[in-house]
Amino acid sequence: MTKKESIQQLVTQQGILPLYYNDSSEISIAVLKALFDAGIRAVEYTNRGDNALGNFKLLIEAIDKDMPGMQLGIGTIKTTASAKAFIDAGAAFVVCPLIDPAVGAVVRDAGLAWMPGCMTTTEIHAAEVNGATLVKIFPGSVVGPGYISAISEIFPNLSFMPTGGVDTTAENLLAWFKNGVCAVGLGSKLITKKLMEEKDFAELTSQTANVLQLVKNIKDQQRK
Repeated sequence: MTKKESIQQLVTQQGILPLYYNDSSEISIAVLKALFDAGIRAVEYTNRGDNALGNFKLLIEAIDKDMPGMQLGIGTIKTTASAKAFIDAGAAFVVCPLIDPAVGAVVRDAGLAWMPGCMTTTEIHAAEVNGATLVKIFPGSVVGPGYISAISEIFPNLSFMPTGGVDTTAENLLAWFKNGVCAVGLGSKLITKKLMEEKDFAELTSQTANVLQLVKNIKDQQRK
């Protein structure tokens, strides 16, 4: 199994992809450890601040030291330069808010999973043509869960992961998985600003473990 395939399998099995950014390297590391303690093994750190690259390198060091099996990807990548910088820093996968074939080529050449952000069928087609197999539907709040079932038959070889507009309630998660997503991206609805400000990492671990179990129950029920 290739690195790309193993990451996609991991994200699909996990059912959620937590994503976050914080200017503080200390808080960034503590959040990642809290997610790890909850059972998470794939996380997207977003490139949304001046400290993103420096923090990412420190996160990779923390993983090597204390978090065996954790796969850290980078999100909000819009240029080939930033893709190369984070791949060189150890990114396990690359998530984008848009489609740039040149970025896709850089990620593909590195043998990693490229998860571009799409909203329309034209964009999804462009992602598939350029080698994507797991597509981020963004923003999920605009299209809604029903959109996934509407497009799935058109793109039978693609997996879909909505981000933005997904929350941690059973009702919302059930709606997405019932309509055919392989996983959901969870940012501020899971890793809230309040939890980070108060450094309540034990609560983050607890809430994340609960969401993981909820998603597992939903997926198990669907298999019956």
